[in-house]
Order: sequence, then C-alpha cells, then structure tokens
Amino acid sequence: MKSLLLRHLYRWASILLIATSAQAAMAQGKKVVLSQLFQSIQLLPVYVAIDGGFFEKEGLEVSKQTAGSANAALSALLSGTADFSLHGPEWSAIAAEKGAAVQVIASVVSRPSFWIAAAPEAKFESITDLKGQTVVTGMMPTTSTSMFLKLLKQNGLTPGSDVKVTQVQIGAEPGPLLAGQAKFAVLYQPGLDQVAARGMKVVYGFSSMADAYTVAAISTRPNVDPDTATRFVKGLQNALAFMQRDLPGTIAIAKQEFPSLEPTVVEAAVKRMVQERIYSTSVDISAQAFENSMATQVELGNLNAMPAYDKIVSRRYIRAALGEKP
Repeated sequence: MKSLLLRHLYRWASILLIATSAQAAMAQGKKVVLSQLFQSIQLLPVYVAIDGGFFEKEGLEVSKQTAGSANAALSALLSGTADFSLHGPEWSAIAAEKGAAVQVIASVVSRPSFWIAAAPEAKFESITDLKGQTVVTGMMPTTSTSMFLKLLKQNGLTPGSDVKVTQVQIGAEPGPLLAGQAKFAVLYQPGLDQVAARGMKVVYGFSSMADAYTVAAISTRPNVDPDTATRFVKGLQNALAFMQRDLPGTIAIAKQEFPSLEPTVVEAAVKRMVQERIYSTSVDISAQAFENSMATQVELGNLNAMPAYDKIVSRRYIRAALGEKP
C-alpha cells in the first residue's frame, strides 16, 4: 500500500514538474524580431500589442527594429534577420513578382492614413486648386506619395509641370509647410496634428479615394514557424480589439511610445485615427482593400500586373486568430 502511494506521489510530482516547466518556458517567451519601416503613430496597433502585453500573453517576446524604409524592412525579413516585417503590402507584392518568397498575413492599417494640410490662407476647394502650387510629400517609395501622385493624375494634373512635388524624408514633411516654403503638404500622423496645432488646416483625407485600402500589414516568409505566426497574429488581433474598446488605454501607450511629442498632439492624432477607422479593427485583409492598394502600384508602374489575392495574402493565421474554421 505504501509502495502504491509513493508511486502515485511520484507520478503527480512528475506531472507538476512538467507543467511548471512549460509555464516557465511560456513566461520567458519565444524571442521574435519585427522589422518596421519607421516608428510612427500610424503603426500603433503593433506597439499596443507589445506594450500592452498581448504578444506576451501568447508566449512571445517581440522586439521591434526600425529599418528606415519599406525595402530595408522587407530585406531584413527575407535575409532571415527578422521574423516579420511591417510596411505596405505592395512592397511584398513587388518582391514576390521578382521571385521573392514572401506572404502578407495580417492587417495593421486598413484605410488611407494620410491627409493634405494647408496654410491658413491657402485656397482649397478641390484637388485642381493645387495647380501651380508646391506640395511637400514623403520620399518614395511610400504609400502617401504613391496615392497623391495617383490623385493628381485622376484630376488631370501632371506632377512636375502642373504641381511641384517636393519629396523629403518621411517625418520631415511638416517643416517646409510650417516654414512657409510650401502651402500644402501630404502628411502622416503625428505630423498632421502637429501642424494643425500650429494653425494649419486639414483640407483633404485620402480615405475619400478608397474606403478600404491596406496601407500597412505584417509580412513573413512562407516557411515561418506556424506556431509562432499563429501566436503573433492572435496577439495583434487582441490588441486591435483592445484599441476599439479602450481609447484612454490606447492613448496612454501611444504617449509612452512617443515621449518627445506633445501629449496633446499624441492624443489628437490617436483619436483621429481611431474615430476615422484608420487603424484596422481586425487582422483580416479584404480582397477589396488588397486590390485597391495593388491598383495604385500597377498604375504607377511599380507592379507589372495585378497580383492574385491568394498568391500574396495567406489567411491561415487570420482564420486562427478570428476563430474561423480552416
């Protein structure tokens, strides 16, 4: 009887040890590297997933690296120095068209996240009022400038001859506008609310061009560890859900990520992005949002042809995160 009791105690002790070891491994977290094109309020959902503990709850320790451009971020992914990359999905499609093994697995920003701001005295009733003006934009390749060039063409304006387009480093666009060197600028956040706080006016939102448009998304390699990718996308989905239900908590994380910005600017920028549904409400990528983002690149000549949705977008991890059947 005593021997039987000892065997049972040994058995339960072994089970407890295994469980404790598994919990310790989960608590430590699997290290994952994300390469982002730049640090920006428009990419806040990923920062919420990191700082809010949503990746950690999925057993991941995610660190982000800032590459400086979409191409550099994607190169880090393709070279294997990063597990995931964060940028516009069009750059993954362009790379895939050239033979790279890459797929897009989750949405981060699903409506155009940039606006045109103008000096207070500038006349603006329609895009045609930009004729003869200088407009400051981000350095290509970037989605904001791509869509702006498309917008000009749609309105019968030729970049260069009709409208002088001055490209600067992304994030530096507010400078020339505030200095009076141009009366218009195409701006991401927080640049938009920085200039708005200085008296500039918001005259155009690019969501007028396309309500559904995948601006920023998570890319990875097809041979990514499936368990890691599943956990990553689920953590991001939970962060997106948090942002919809807890605006003050979201703003608090944004202020933590951008301590050098005026708190009022950060708050205004996040509120605008949430209220205008710029941030994705789900990791899902609709066919329409994908096609809209690809169509811009086809029109500009960066893509030779419209890529097939299921050749670039993998919904495997999206389905798991949303609880859909495989």
